Amino acid sequence: MKVSTRHLRVHRFTGLAPGPKLVVTGAVHGNEVAGTRGIERVLAEIERGDIDIVRGSVSFVPVCNPLAYREGRRMGDRNLNRRLQPTATPQDYEDRIANALCPLLAEHDVLLDLHSFRSPGQPFVMRGPADNRGALEPFAQAAAEAELARHVGVQRVVDGWLAAYAEGVARRRARGLTPGAVHEDPGYGVGTTEYMRAQGGYCVTLECGQHDDPAGPDVAHHAIRQTLALLGLAEGITLQPPAPRFECLTLLEVIDRHHADDQFTQAWKSFDPVAAGQLIAQRADGSAVRAPRDGYIVFPDVSAQPGHEWFYWAQPSTRAL
Repeated sequence: MKVSTRHLRVHRFTGLAPGPKLVVTGAVHGNEVAGTRGIERVLAEIERGDIDIVRGSVSFVPVCNPLAYREGRRMGDRNLNRRLQPTATPQDYEDRIANALCPLLAEHDVLLDLHSFRSPGQPFVMRGPADNRGALEPFAQAAAEAELARHVGVQRVVDGWLAAYAEGVARRRARGLTPGAVHEDPGYGVGTTEYMRAQGGYCVTLECGQHDDPAGPDVAHHAIRQTLALLGLAEGITLQPPAPRFECLTLLEVIDRHHADDQFTQAWKSFDPVAAGQLIAQRADGSAVRAPRDGYIVFPDVSAQPGHEWFYWAQPSTRAL
């Protein structure tokens, strides 16, 4: 697909019967193309008539960050999936994309956000918080979100992202980072799904596997079809039943990289189990980073910049799916 960096391409189909409004996004990070390929396959099926959108509407955004996609890298000027919000004074490319993307998200009821990850591992889905009236991420559609997570085709479900990120912000402040740094702002953890929930919708992020996994586009394609069928938007698709069981995990803590010479002790990958006290990494100052208790490493990033998230710590969730 040839992509212009000067507009955001949206493919929209509107059924003639009432129904929910779905938006499907790919390449929020430019090197995560499984969702883009999955969207392209579904668009071809709609054009051929194999799938017919008959109720509600669906909007597909195959490439949310055209600059990063064109360059084959995660970001253009910055990470689009952090501090996502409209602004009257855009300072960079991602700010201008946000001014187009945020109103589009707000028009819809449901978001399926398609991503992939750096290290090898199995696909998983990320959901939002339990229903709550708290200040951080108030929400009232956890049951609908759980039903969507159950049907996208994976068996591992993760929650707790924004709460873990906010806790990390508090610890960055305690370390005395530069006042006003964007990664000291709890709002910096807001991406597509957090913005969608703040606008009254519900959503999941599907991590389709490792970036270059040839099965990634199949994972994305299946999830899109499942979502269309679950919401009753389309004819020509049979909804497949969910898996008989799920592994549910909660992100509890984010551990930052403090110095460029901080190093992992081995090539960790997401969801590697770690025992309490096990050595995970060595700081540049000689201090050890050990597992606080039995759990799992998530999103280890060997390229993390000092002062930014290095890896997340997860444990089994108390929330059933």
